[in-house]
Amino acid sequence: MVQEYKNVAIIGAGASGCMCAYFLIKSGIDVSIFDYALPLRTLLPTGGGRCNLAHADYDYKELASNYPRGEKFLYSIFSRFGTKHTIELFEELGIKVYTQKDGRIFPDSNSSKDVRNKILDKIKSADFIKENVEEIIPLESGFKVKSSKSEYLFTDVVVAIGGGKTIKGIEKHPIVPFTPSLVGLNSDIKTLSGVVLKNVYSYDIKEYGDILFTHFGLSGPLIYKISSIKTKEKFPYDLRFNLIAEEINLQEIFDKNPHKELKNILSTFFPHRFAEFISETYANLEACKVDKNIRNKIMNKINDFQVIVNSVNKGEETVTSGGYDLNYINSKTMESKIYPHLYFIGETLDIDGFCGGYNLQNAWSTAYISACSIMNHIN
Repeated sequence: MVQEYKNVAIIGAGASGCMCAYFLIKSGIDVSIFDYALPLRTLLPTGGGRCNLAHADYDYKELASNYPRGEKFLYSIFSRFGTKHTIELFEELGIKVYTQKDGRIFPDSNSSKDVRNKILDKIKSADFIKENVEEIIPLESGFKVKSSKSEYLFTDVVVAIGGGKTIKGIEKHPIVPFTPSLVGLNSDIKTLSGVVLKNVYSYDIKEYGDILFTHFGLSGPLIYKISSIKTKEKFPYDLRFNLIAEEINLQEIFDKNPHKELKNILSTFFPHRFAEFISETYANLEACKVDKNIRNKIMNKINDFQVIVNSVNKGEETVTSGGYDLNYINSKTMESKIYPHLYFIGETLDIDGFCGGYNLQNAWSTAYISACSIMNHIN
């Protein structure tokens, strides 16, 4: 039996796939969404369950600068659909938003579940096919989509499978190797689990941020950013930090507190456990007995705290770097330069951003650009 061609297949019911479906359905185009699991499941944990939708960067170049991979590719995309458009989009969906002091944008409800439900309600007319797509076969006209259960014909296909995944049948399209990004780092320090240091300066990326010590090493916002920037670097590598932003005169503090133990003096600047850690064997030494060599040793640790990183903490990455090579994708349409009417969007691309709503912004924006191109082709 000869099957009839349907309009558009979207492979993947994540943020980019579902938003692409929304734009297409709104323009009257029939959409089939393939995913074997719960639609928009990956949206639920974002922003700690509050759904960090975007970041308040309104200049498209400034916005794109937060993507270690994909910055220049995103210029034309963000100039057409940036932060302002994202806010307007969610208001259209019935989701009002607010901006935190740090620039992160959240729904008023502070609920990823609420955002998920609102999006799914708008695309309920889509044909949701709960099957795993195993292969996309390019034909003379359109594509054959082979799932775990059946075969389908479509004029246009959108690949929105997320990071770290590929699909058989379109191997001519080059892929940049996958590596974890926005991930905790395994280090040589494993005895400070639960300790948090605020406003630490990284000499490696020349930025301030918070560090969380864990049972495997390091985590927290500053570490995530470092891991993203250094995702292609070979292990082991060293990291260097200045642990305190203000200038301090330790000798002057010692002179004012001669009988106070070193660890207790340092506890005015750091959590007590960390103060003990950097005090080493001198933790219980009274300030009046701290000589110049010990004082300089402690100050060197504060001003140039060094950590050896052995690996990433695999399986805990927030996003994955790598993916379908941007050199073979048209940034004005998201269409493959190798396979006409095949589109790549969201994290399936070799694009990844920092924490703060940037990876969802990539999803919304590339979904819009691909949908516009498909509308122009079909309508």
